[in-house]
Amino acid sequence: MESALLNVLMFWMLTTPHEFAHAWVAKKLGDDTPVIEGRVTLNPLAHVDWLGTVILPLLVSLSGAGFIGWGKPVNTNPSKLRWGLIGMALVAMAGPASNVIFAILLLSVAAHTGDAVNTLCVAAARLSLFLAIFNMLPVPPLDGSKLLLAARVPLFIYNELARFGFILILIAMSATSLGDWMSRWSWQTTRMIFDLLA
Repeated sequence: MESALLNVLMFWMLTTPHEFAHAWVAKKLGDDTPVIEGRVTLNPLAHVDWLGTVILPLLVSLSGAGFIGWGKPVNTNPSKLRWGLIGMALVAMAGPASNVIFAILLLSVAAHTGDAVNTLCVAAARLSLFLAIFNMLPVPPLDGSKLLLAARVPLFIYNELARFGFILILIAMSATSLGDWMSRWSWQTTRMIFDLLA
């Protein structure tokens, strides 16, 4: 139970800078929607989706079936964004980029602290890097799917992907080696960054 609660807490803390990054970049590109909705903040309560950030991750973690979850999506208005669909792609990429930056910050702390803090920071950094690569998958509603729109993939194809996006993600993670590859990638990258900082 303690391990599951720790996983959920780490996940919640990692979704906060992720969603904040989306909101901040959207604001910088001219869209005031995240400002109006109170999302340009590092307050974790502003970015929590109680089902996707807390309840489901806790239940899945307790069952030992892996980990799945999401933060509260940041709403944007492409018509207000500078550069339109390109701007929307930049807003989307800000989330995974924030996960990479946050992982580096965590590992810089881990490289100069004692065992208990070190272990916690390394685990959080690994999860943050996993979230970065996971969110880059080009499947709606993940951030990477916005690159399809920026690349002018026909809207009907994008909409069809969006209809089955969640199912496609579940199949990819459970029936292929994709999840294992992303887990290995996040661990190897965590080790590499830690070694560089240490």
